[in-house]
Amino acid sequence: MATRHSATRHSATRNSATRNFKTISSLLAICAGLSSAGLMAQGAPERTLDEIKVEAVHRAEVGGYPLIGLDPNDVREAFKSIHTRDKDEWAEGFMGVADRYMAEGKSLEKTDPAKANADYIRAWHLYFFGRWPTDSSPKKKLSYAKGIEAFLAHARMMDPPVEVVHIPFEGKEIIGYLRLPKGATGRIPMVIAVNGLDSRKEDLTESFSAILPYGIGYIAVDGPGTGQSPVKASPTADRALSKVLDYLATRPEVDSHRIAMHGVSWGAYWGTKMAILEKDRLKCVSVQSPPTDLFFQRDFIVNSLVGNREYLFDQMPALMSIFDNVTTLDQVVDEFSKMSLVNQHLLGKPTAPMLILAGTKDTQVPIADVYKLLDSGDVPKEAWINPQGGHLGRQVGVWPDPRIFKQVILPWLDRNLKANP
Repeated sequence: MATRHSATRHSATRNSATRNFKTISSLLAICAGLSSAGLMAQGAPERTLDEIKVEAVHRAEVGGYPLIGLDPNDVREAFKSIHTRDKDEWAEGFMGVADRYMAEGKSLEKTDPAKANADYIRAWHLYFFGRWPTDSSPKKKLSYAKGIEAFLAHARMMDPPVEVVHIPFEGKEIIGYLRLPKGATGRIPMVIAVNGLDSRKEDLTESFSAILPYGIGYIAVDGPGTGQSPVKASPTADRALSKVLDYLATRPEVDSHRIAMHGVSWGAYWGTKMAILEKDRLKCVSVQSPPTDLFFQRDFIVNSLVGNREYLFDQMPALMSIFDNVTTLDQVVDEFSKMSLVNQHLLGKPTAPMLILAGTKDTQVPIADVYKLLDSGDVPKEAWINPQGGHLGRQVGVWPDPRIFKQVILPWLDRNLKANP
Protein backbone atom coordinates (compact mmCIF):
# COMPACT_ATOMS: atom_id res chain seq x y z
CA MET A 1 0.00 0.00 0.00
CA ALA A 2 1.19 3.62 -0.16
CA THR A 3 2.35 6.41 2.17
CA ARG A 4 2.95 10.19 2.36
CA HIS A 5 5.35 12.65 4.03
CA SER A 6 5.68 16.03 5.82
CA ALA A 7 8.81 17.90 6.86
CA THR A 8 8.01 20.85 9.10
CA ARG A 9 5.02 20.20 11.32
CA HIS A 10 6.02 17.02 13.22
CA SER A 11 5.83 18.38 16.76
CA ALA A 12 2.44 20.07 16.41
CA THR A 13 1.01 17.07 14.59
CA ARG A 14 2.24 14.62 17.20
CA ASN A 15 0.75 16.69 20.00
CA SER A 16 -2.54 16.81 18.13
CA ALA A 17 -2.43 13.05 17.55
CA THR A 18 -1.89 12.47 21.28
CA ARG A 19 -4.88 14.63 22.16
CA ASN A 20 -7.11 13.04 19.54
CA PHE A 21 -6.32 9.44 20.36
CA LYS A 22 -6.02 9.38 24.18
CA THR A 23 -8.18 6.32 24.37
CA ILE A 24 -5.51 4.14 22.84
CA SER A 25 -3.57 2.75 25.73
CA SER A 26 0.02 2.59 24.58
CA LEU A 27 2.62 3.80 22.15
CA LEU A 28 4.92 1.51 20.26
CA ALA A 29 7.98 1.74 18.13
CA ILE A 30 6.89 0.49 14.71
CA CYS A 31 10.32 -0.56 13.71
CA ALA A 32 13.56 -0.61 15.67
CA GLY A 33 15.53 -0.02 12.50
CA LEU A 34 13.80 3.34 12.04
CA SER A 35 15.08 5.29 15.00
CA SER A 36 13.34 8.64 14.56
CA ALA A 37 11.47 9.71 17.67
CA GLY A 38 8.52 10.52 15.43
CA LEU A 39 8.11 6.83 14.65
CA MET A 40 6.11 6.28 17.80
CA ALA A 41 2.50 5.52 16.92
CA GLN A 42 -0.71 4.58 18.62
CA GLY A 43 -2.45 1.37 17.67
CA ALA A 44 -2.23 -2.39 17.99
CA PRO A 45 1.19 -3.88 18.81
CA GLU A 46 3.18 -5.70 16.16
CA ARG A 47 3.45 -9.48 16.42
CA THR A 48 6.31 -10.75 18.52
CA LEU A 49 8.89 -12.93 16.79
CA ASP A 50 7.36 -16.06 18.28
CA GLU A 51 3.94 -15.00 17.01
CA ILE A 52 5.39 -14.31 13.56
CA LYS A 53 6.94 -17.77 13.44
CA VAL A 54 3.70 -19.53 14.37
CA GLU A 55 1.62 -17.49 11.94
CA ALA A 56 4.15 -17.81 9.09
CA VAL A 57 4.30 -21.60 9.36
CA HIS A 58 0.50 -21.73 9.48
CA ARG A 59 0.20 -19.60 6.36
CA ALA A 60 2.74 -21.78 4.57
CA GLU A 61 0.67 -24.84 5.50
CA VAL A 62 -2.59 -23.39 4.15
CA GLY A 63 -1.14 -21.52 1.16
CA GLY A 64 -1.76 -18.11 2.71
CA TYR A 65 -0.11 -14.89 1.66
CA PRO A 66 2.78 -14.01 1.82
CA LEU A 67 3.91 -17.64 2.06
CA ILE A 68 2.18 -18.98 -1.04
CA GLY A 69 4.49 -21.56 -2.61
CA LEU A 70 6.78 -21.97 0.41
CA ASP A 71 7.31 -25.40 1.95
CA PRO A 72 6.44 -25.25 5.69
CA ASN A 73 9.48 -27.42 6.47
CA ASP A 74 11.77 -24.91 4.74
CA VAL A 75 10.20 -22.13 6.77
CA ARG A 76 10.69 -24.05 10.01
CA GLU A 77 14.31 -24.72 9.11
CA ALA A 78 14.99 -21.04 8.43
CA PHE A 79 13.40 -20.06 11.73
CA LYS A 80 15.85 -22.26 13.67
CA SER A 81 18.56 -19.67 13.09
CA ILE A 82 16.37 -16.60 13.68
CA HIS A 83 16.21 -15.52 17.32
CA THR A 84 15.50 -11.78 17.12
CA ARG A 85 13.57 -9.28 14.97
CA ASP A 86 16.88 -8.09 13.47
CA LYS A 87 16.36 -7.67 9.72
CA ASP A 88 19.76 -9.04 8.71
CA GLU A 89 19.30 -12.08 10.94
CA TRP A 90 15.93 -12.70 9.33
CA ALA A 91 17.39 -12.49 5.82
CA GLU A 92 20.35 -14.73 6.70
CA GLY A 93 18.02 -17.39 8.05
CA PHE A 94 16.10 -17.69 4.80
CA MET A 95 19.12 -17.23 2.56
CA GLY A 96 20.82 -20.14 4.33
CA VAL A 97 18.05 -22.50 3.25
CA ALA A 98 17.62 -20.94 -0.20
CA ASP A 99 21.35 -21.10 -1.00
CA ARG A 100 21.22 -24.88 -0.78
CA TYR A 101 18.46 -25.13 -3.37
CA MET A 102 20.17 -22.60 -5.61
CA ALA A 103 23.42 -24.58 -5.56
CA GLU A 104 21.59 -27.83 -6.29
CA GLY A 105 19.71 -26.20 -9.15
CA LYS A 106 22.93 -25.03 -10.78
CA SER A 107 24.47 -28.48 -10.44
CA LEU A 108 21.46 -30.18 -12.06
CA GLU A 109 20.65 -27.69 -14.80
CA LYS A 110 22.22 -29.78 -17.59
CA THR A 111 21.46 -33.27 -16.33
CA ASP A 112 18.00 -32.79 -14.79
CA PRO A 113 16.54 -29.43 -15.88
CA ALA A 114 13.10 -30.16 -14.43
CA LYS A 115 14.54 -30.73 -10.94
CA ALA A 116 16.84 -27.73 -11.37
CA ASN A 117 13.84 -25.57 -12.25
CA ALA A 118 11.97 -26.77 -9.15
CA ASP A 119 15.03 -25.91 -7.06
CA TYR A 120 15.21 -22.40 -8.57
CA ILE A 121 11.54 -21.78 -7.80
CA ARG A 122 12.01 -22.98 -4.23
CA ALA A 123 15.11 -20.79 -3.80
CA TRP A 124 13.35 -17.75 -5.29
CA HIS A 125 10.42 -18.02 -2.87
CA LEU A 126 12.74 -18.37 0.11
CA TYR A 127 14.98 -15.49 -0.92
CA PHE A 128 11.96 -13.27 -1.45
CA PHE A 129 10.56 -14.09 1.97
CA GLY A 130 14.01 -13.32 3.32
CA ARG A 131 13.67 -9.77 1.99
CA TRP A 132 9.97 -9.46 2.94
CA PRO A 133 8.19 -7.11 3.29
CA THR A 134 10.85 -4.86 1.80
CA ASP A 135 14.62 -4.85 1.36
CA SER A 136 15.32 -2.50 4.26
CA SER A 137 18.75 -3.73 5.44
CA PRO A 138 22.01 -4.87 3.79
CA LYS A 139 21.23 -8.59 4.08
CA LYS A 140 17.63 -8.09 3.00
CA LYS A 141 18.94 -6.29 -0.09
CA LEU A 142 21.24 -9.24 -0.73
CA SER A 143 18.35 -11.68 -0.30
CA TYR A 144 16.32 -9.66 -2.82
CA ALA A 145 19.19 -9.67 -5.34
CA LYS A 146 19.63 -13.43 -4.92
CA GLY A 147 15.89 -13.86 -5.34
CA ILE A 148 15.97 -12.06 -8.68
CA GLU A 149 18.89 -14.26 -9.76
CA ALA A 150 16.95 -17.41 -8.81
CA PHE A 151 13.81 -16.19 -10.55
CA LEU A 152 15.68 -15.38 -13.76
CA ALA A 153 17.27 -18.86 -13.68
CA HIS A 154 13.73 -20.25 -13.48
CA ALA A 155 12.52 -17.82 -16.18
CA ARG A 156 15.16 -19.05 -18.63
CA MET A 157 13.42 -22.41 -18.56
CA MET A 158 9.97 -21.01 -19.34
CA ASP A 159 8.43 -21.70 -22.73
CA PRO A 160 7.70 -19.24 -24.26
CA PRO A 161 10.63 -17.35 -22.75
CA VAL A 162 10.60 -14.27 -20.55
CA GLU A 163 12.01 -11.20 -22.24
CA VAL A 164 13.64 -8.75 -19.83
CA VAL A 165 12.98 -5.28 -21.21
CA HIS A 166 14.69 -2.04 -20.23
CA ILE A 167 12.58 1.06 -20.85
CA PRO A 168 14.42 4.40 -20.57
CA PHE A 169 12.81 6.67 -18.00
CA GLU A 170 14.08 10.05 -16.80
CA GLY A 171 17.74 9.04 -16.91
CA LYS A 172 17.02 5.66 -15.33
CA GLU A 173 15.14 2.63 -16.59
CA ILE A 174 11.98 0.65 -16.00
CA ILE A 175 12.70 -3.07 -15.93
CA GLY A 176 9.86 -5.27 -17.09
CA TYR A 177 9.28 -8.95 -17.79
CA LEU A 178 7.42 -9.47 -21.06
CA ARG A 179 5.93 -12.70 -22.38
CA LEU A 180 4.00 -13.32 -25.57
CA PRO A 181 1.81 -16.34 -26.35
CA LYS A 182 3.62 -19.12 -28.15
CA GLY A 183 2.84 -19.29 -31.84
CA ALA A 184 0.53 -16.27 -31.76
CA THR A 185 -0.15 -14.57 -35.07
CA GLY A 186 -1.31 -11.03 -35.69
CA ARG A 187 -1.20 -8.25 -33.14
CA ILE A 188 -1.49 -9.51 -29.57
CA PRO A 189 -3.60 -8.04 -26.75
CA MET A 190 -1.53 -7.29 -23.64
CA VAL A 191 -1.90 -6.81 -19.89
CA ILE A 192 0.30 -4.52 -17.81
CA ALA A 193 0.57 -6.20 -14.38
CA VAL A 194 1.53 -4.09 -11.36
CA ASN A 195 2.41 -5.48 -7.91
CA GLY A 196 1.40 -4.34 -4.46
CA LEU A 197 3.35 -3.07 -1.47
CA ASP A 198 5.37 -6.19 -0.75
CA SER A 199 4.88 -8.42 -3.80
CA ARG A 200 7.10 -7.90 -6.84
CA LYS A 201 6.96 -8.12 -10.63
CA GLU A 202 8.50 -11.60 -10.37
CA ASP A 203 5.41 -12.83 -8.51
CA LEU A 204 3.09 -11.40 -11.16
CA THR A 205 5.21 -12.82 -13.97
CA GLU A 206 4.71 -16.27 -12.53
CA SER A 207 0.96 -15.93 -11.98
CA PHE A 208 0.22 -14.22 -15.30
CA SER A 209 1.75 -17.13 -17.19
CA ALA A 210 -1.78 -18.54 -16.96
CA ILE A 211 -3.06 -15.89 -19.37
CA LEU A 212 -0.86 -17.02 -22.28
CA PRO A 213 -3.18 -19.87 -23.38
CA TYR A 214 -5.86 -17.22 -23.92
CA GLY A 215 -3.70 -15.72 -26.65
CA ILE A 216 -2.91 -12.69 -24.47
CA GLY A 217 0.56 -11.47 -23.53
CA TYR A 218 1.69 -9.46 -20.54
CA ILE A 219 4.39 -7.24 -19.14
CA ALA A 220 4.99 -7.16 -15.37
CA VAL A 221 6.60 -4.11 -13.77
CA ASP A 222 7.24 -2.99 -10.20
CA GLY A 223 4.89 -0.27 -8.99
CA PRO A 224 6.30 3.11 -7.88
CA GLY A 225 8.39 2.84 -4.74
CA THR A 226 8.72 -0.95 -4.88
CA GLY A 227 11.27 -3.41 -6.22
CA GLN A 228 13.32 -2.05 -9.11
CA SER A 229 11.00 0.83 -9.91
CA PRO A 230 13.01 3.95 -10.87
CA VAL A 231 10.56 6.28 -9.12
CA LYS A 232 9.19 6.58 -5.60
CA ALA A 233 5.49 6.85 -4.90
CA SER A 234 4.06 10.35 -5.32
CA PRO A 235 0.98 11.99 -6.82
CA THR A 236 2.74 12.04 -10.21
CA ALA A 237 4.48 8.65 -10.15
CA ASP A 238 1.89 7.17 -12.52
CA ARG A 239 3.96 8.75 -15.31
CA ALA A 240 6.23 5.68 -15.09
CA LEU A 241 3.29 3.42 -15.94
CA SER A 242 2.30 5.71 -18.81
CA LYS A 243 5.84 5.18 -20.10
CA VAL A 244 5.16 1.44 -20.20
CA LEU A 245 2.14 2.16 -22.39
CA ASP A 246 4.40 4.26 -24.64
CA TYR A 247 6.80 1.35 -24.88
CA LEU A 248 4.12 -1.19 -25.80
CA ALA A 249 3.03 1.11 -28.63
CA THR A 250 6.50 0.61 -30.18
CA ARG A 251 6.26 -3.18 -30.20
CA PRO A 252 5.08 -4.44 -33.61
CA GLU A 253 3.65 -7.62 -32.02
CA VAL A 254 1.32 -5.69 -29.70
CA ASP A 255 -2.19 -4.47 -30.49
CA SER A 256 -2.02 -1.01 -28.91
CA HIS A 257 -5.83 -0.80 -29.01
CA ARG A 258 -6.18 -3.85 -26.76
CA ILE A 259 -4.09 -3.16 -23.67
CA ALA A 260 -5.37 -3.81 -20.16
CA MET A 261 -3.93 -3.18 -16.73
CA HIS A 262 -4.19 -5.28 -13.59
CA GLY A 263 -3.14 -4.15 -10.13
CA VAL A 264 -3.23 -5.63 -6.64
CA SER A 265 -3.54 -3.51 -3.50
CA TRP A 266 -1.12 -0.61 -4.04
CA GLY A 267 -0.96 -1.74 -7.65
CA ALA A 268 -4.77 -1.43 -7.65
CA TYR A 269 -4.37 2.20 -6.61
CA TRP A 270 -2.16 2.82 -9.63
CA GLY A 271 -4.51 0.80 -11.83
CA THR A 272 -7.48 2.90 -10.73
CA LYS A 273 -5.60 6.11 -11.37
CA MET A 274 -4.50 4.89 -14.80
CA ALA A 275 -8.08 3.88 -15.63
CA ILE A 276 -8.88 7.58 -15.31
CA LEU A 277 -5.75 9.26 -16.69
CA GLU A 278 -5.16 6.74 -19.49
CA LYS A 279 -8.73 5.72 -20.23
CA ASP A 280 -8.24 6.35 -23.95
CA ARG A 281 -5.27 3.98 -24.15
CA LEU A 282 -6.48 1.24 -21.81
CA LYS A 283 -9.22 -1.05 -23.05
CA CYS A 284 -10.01 -2.26 -19.53
CA VAL A 285 -8.58 -2.35 -16.00
CA SER A 286 -8.96 -4.92 -13.21
CA VAL A 287 -8.04 -4.01 -9.64
CA GLN A 288 -8.06 -5.88 -6.33
CA SER A 289 -8.73 -3.91 -3.14
CA PRO A 290 -8.02 -0.44 -4.55
CA PRO A 291 -7.50 2.33 -1.96
CA THR A 292 -9.17 5.57 -3.01
CA ASP A 293 -9.82 7.91 -0.08
CA LEU A 294 -10.62 6.64 3.44
CA PHE A 295 -7.48 4.50 3.38
CA PHE A 296 -5.40 7.67 3.19
CA GLN A 297 -6.95 9.36 6.23
CA ARG A 298 -5.28 9.58 9.63
CA ASP A 299 -7.99 7.67 11.52
CA PHE A 300 -7.67 4.64 9.26
CA ILE A 301 -3.87 4.74 9.33
CA VAL A 302 -3.71 4.87 13.11
CA ASN A 303 -6.59 2.55 13.94
CA SER A 304 -6.30 -0.03 11.15
CA LEU A 305 -2.86 -0.04 9.55
CA VAL A 306 -0.61 0.29 12.60
CA GLY A 307 -0.08 -3.25 13.93
CA ASN A 308 -2.52 -4.72 11.38
CA ARG A 309 -2.80 -8.49 11.99
CA GLU A 310 -4.03 -9.41 8.52
CA TYR A 311 -0.59 -8.18 7.45
CA LEU A 312 2.09 -10.50 8.83
CA PHE A 313 4.39 -7.80 10.21
CA ASP A 314 5.97 -4.37 9.58
CA GLN A 315 3.31 -2.88 7.33
CA MET A 316 4.05 0.70 8.41
CA PRO A 317 7.81 0.49 7.75
CA ALA A 318 7.02 -1.05 4.36
CA LEU A 319 4.64 1.81 3.59
CA MET A 320 7.27 4.35 4.60
CA SER A 321 9.81 2.75 2.28
CA ILE A 322 7.89 3.50 -0.91
CA PHE A 323 8.18 7.26 -0.36
CA ASP A 324 11.15 9.58 -0.33
CA ASN A 325 12.41 10.55 3.12
CA VAL A 326 9.46 9.26 5.11
CA THR A 327 10.40 7.87 8.53
CA THR A 328 7.60 8.96 10.89
CA LEU A 329 3.91 8.33 11.27
CA ASP A 330 3.22 12.04 10.86
CA GLN A 331 5.01 12.03 7.54
CA VAL A 332 2.99 9.01 6.44
CA VAL A 333 -0.22 10.89 7.25
CA ASP A 334 0.97 13.91 5.26
CA GLU A 335 2.00 11.87 2.23
CA PHE A 336 -1.13 9.74 2.28
CA SER A 337 -3.36 12.82 2.15
CA LYS A 338 -1.69 13.80 -1.12
CA MET A 339 -2.37 10.39 -2.63
CA SER A 340 -6.14 10.35 -2.04
CA LEU A 341 -7.94 10.24 -5.38
CA VAL A 342 -10.58 12.53 -3.88
CA ASN A 343 -7.96 15.10 -2.86
CA GLN A 344 -6.46 14.81 -6.34
CA HIS A 345 -9.91 15.57 -7.81
CA LEU A 346 -9.83 12.38 -9.88
CA LEU A 347 -12.54 10.21 -8.37
CA GLY A 348 -15.72 10.71 -10.35
CA LYS A 349 -14.01 11.39 -13.65
CA PRO A 350 -14.58 9.08 -16.66
CA THR A 351 -12.80 5.73 -16.51
CA ALA A 352 -11.97 2.80 -18.72
CA PRO A 353 -14.19 -0.26 -18.13
CA MET A 354 -13.24 -1.76 -14.77
CA LEU A 355 -13.50 -4.94 -12.73
CA ILE A 356 -13.16 -4.28 -9.01
CA LEU A 357 -12.51 -7.13 -6.60
CA ALA A 358 -12.61 -6.89 -2.83
CA GLY A 359 -13.53 -8.55 0.45
CA THR A 360 -15.90 -6.94 2.91
CA LYS A 361 -13.71 -8.14 5.80
CA ASP A 362 -10.57 -6.50 4.42
CA THR A 363 -8.77 -4.70 7.26
CA GLN A 364 -6.03 -3.24 5.05
CA VAL A 365 -8.19 -1.36 2.54
CA PRO A 366 -11.65 -0.28 3.74
CA ILE A 367 -14.55 -1.66 1.72
CA ALA A 368 -15.96 1.89 1.77
CA ASP A 369 -13.19 2.89 -0.63
CA VAL A 370 -14.31 0.18 -3.04
CA TYR A 371 -17.95 1.25 -2.85
CA LYS A 372 -16.92 4.86 -3.43
CA LEU A 373 -15.06 3.82 -6.57
CA LEU A 374 -18.01 1.76 -7.81
CA ASP A 375 -20.20 4.82 -7.35
CA SER A 376 -17.98 7.07 -9.46
CA GLY A 377 -17.16 7.65 -13.10
CA ASP A 378 -19.23 7.51 -16.26
CA VAL A 379 -19.52 3.84 -17.24
CA PRO A 380 -20.92 0.80 -15.39
CA LYS A 381 -18.26 -1.15 -13.51
CA GLU A 382 -18.24 -4.83 -12.71
CA ALA A 383 -17.58 -5.98 -9.17
CA TRP A 384 -16.66 -9.23 -7.46
CA ILE A 385 -17.18 -8.69 -3.74
CA ASN A 386 -16.59 -11.60 -1.36
CA PRO A 387 -18.72 -11.06 1.77
CA GLN A 388 -16.42 -13.42 3.68
CA GLY A 389 -13.21 -12.20 2.03
CA GLY A 390 -10.28 -10.26 3.39
CA HIS A 391 -7.66 -8.30 1.49
CA LEU A 392 -7.90 -8.82 -2.30
CA GLY A 393 -11.10 -10.79 -1.65
CA ARG A 394 -9.11 -13.83 -0.56
CA GLN A 395 -10.66 -16.39 1.79
CA VAL A 396 -8.52 -19.22 3.13
CA GLY A 397 -9.61 -22.61 1.86
CA VAL A 398 -12.46 -21.18 -0.22
CA TRP A 399 -11.19 -18.33 -2.37
CA PRO A 400 -7.38 -18.45 -2.25
CA ASP A 401 -5.44 -16.10 -4.53
CA PRO A 402 -4.90 -18.60 -7.37
CA ARG A 403 -8.61 -19.45 -7.59
CA ILE A 404 -9.65 -15.79 -7.73
CA PHE A 405 -7.03 -15.16 -10.38
CA LYS A 406 -7.89 -18.08 -12.63
CA GLN A 407 -11.68 -18.17 -12.21
CA VAL A 408 -12.51 -14.46 -12.00
CA ILE A 409 -9.74 -12.18 -13.26
CA LEU A 410 -8.40 -14.07 -16.28
CA PRO A 411 -11.81 -14.78 -17.88
CA TRP A 412 -12.80 -11.12 -17.40
CA LEU A 413 -9.61 -9.83 -19.01
CA ASP A 414 -10.00 -12.28 -21.87
CA ARG A 415 -13.62 -11.31 -22.45
CA ASN A 416 -12.92 -7.59 -22.43
CA LEU A 417 -9.70 -7.62 -24.42
CA LYS A 418 -11.29 -9.67 -27.19
CA ALA A 419 -14.62 -7.86 -27.22
CA ASN A 420 -15.51 -5.81 -30.27
CA PRO A 421 -15.36 -2.04 -29.78
